Amino acid sequence: MLKLKEAIVVEGRYDKNTLSQLVDTLILTTDGFQIFHQKERETLLRRVAARRGLIILTDSDGAGFVIRNHLKGILPPEQVKQCYIPDVYGKEKRKKAPGREGKLGVEGMSPAVLEEALRRCGATILGENGAPDCPAGREITKLDLYQAGLSGGAGSAGRRQALLRALDLPEHLTANALVPVLNTLLTYEEFLAAVEQLG
Repeated sequence: MLKLKEAIVVEGRYDKNTLSQLVDTLILTTDGFQIFHQKERETLLRRVAARRGLIILTDSDGAGFVIRNHLKGILPPEQVKQCYIPDVYGKEKRKKAPGREGKLGVEGMSPAVLEEALRRCGATILGENGAPDCPAGREITKLDLYQAGLSGGAGSAGRRQALLRALDLPEHLTANALVPVLNTLLTYEEFLAAVEQLG
């Protein structure tokens, strides 16, 4: 498994599932064209890009390029790496028919093709070519969320919503989705300070 410094943004959950079998990093989705209507998601992408860099990995069809171009317009270019998959014609296993252009998306690519695309775009693979093995500092865990009253207890959903508002994060982040986002945006100490401010 490749441990990356940068986070990756893909179009949908099937792309995310495929990629998560290859890389260890935060993977965010645009939910297709929903990104055009989700200002909170755009804000999150900007913050992640500023903190650790962002790799844009969309499908190679027309829709993928519309989403990619939108992201290019809202994100600082110096914080973004463009990752392209090749045009491969076919149909993903879960679909009854190929897409409109007949091309495989990210979810249909083999791990070898995805790894090559990531290396070609200049993804920072931790532990290779002088990159550190892992980021410094203690990681925030699901247990930390539980102990802070943000998951698994009475009132935890409301408390988690308060934290999401305080950190200007999308309201629909679940406790499981919140952990990698927090590890991207905050140190453990900053997390503790944010929780303390909740009271």
